[in-house]
Amino acid sequence: MNGDNFHEWFKSILPRLDPNSVIVMDNAPYHSVRTEKIPTSSTKKEDIISWLISKNVVIDRKMFKPQLLAKVKEIKGQYMSYVVDSMAKDAGHNVLRLPPYNCELNPIELAWAMVKGYVKQHNTTYKIDDVKLLLNTAVERVTSENWQNFLQHVKTEEDKMTEVDENMDEIIDNLEPCVLTITGDTSDSDDDL
Repeated sequence: MNGDNFHEWFKSILPRLDPNSVIVMDNAPYHSVRTEKIPTSSTKKEDIISWLISKNVVIDRKMFKPQLLAKVKEIKGQYMSYVVDSMAKDAGHNVLRLPPYNCELNPIELAWAMVKGYVKQHNTTYKIDDVKLLLNTAVERVTSENWQNFLQHVKTEEDKMTEVDENMDEIIDNLEPCVLTITGDTSDSDDDL
């Protein structure tokens, strides 16, 4: 899978969705192709200058690269968007992105685990044609009841995270200020014993 293939597939399903749908998207690289390349430290100085000028940022061509990158950092949030988010918006839908590295919030991961587990358990020949058949069978075995269970699991995980977040907020709000005063010699050499 790559960005171009995913974009073609995504474009084909958008008209099939109910109006004003919310599309939950994880952070796979092909889901996260940016609409515009934003300069980084590996970008050539002239390209950084060109990008900043295209954004109507006033710069001095004598500025050093770190100074130019500081200007980029100030405004990059305005230009950080993804191709699929724009495609969805143009079709009247919204993309909700899952936080990075939180696969427990993505029910499709549970479905894939079920599918892969079935293939692993039943694969005895290790031939590609047999694996393809097993894969098709495994996908067909994912029922709407399974999917409801996956959704409930995600809801339970969300509830746990919300509870932890609320508890942390309460702990932080109730912390007493702590002041440490260090005086005198702080060495820990054996001579001090």
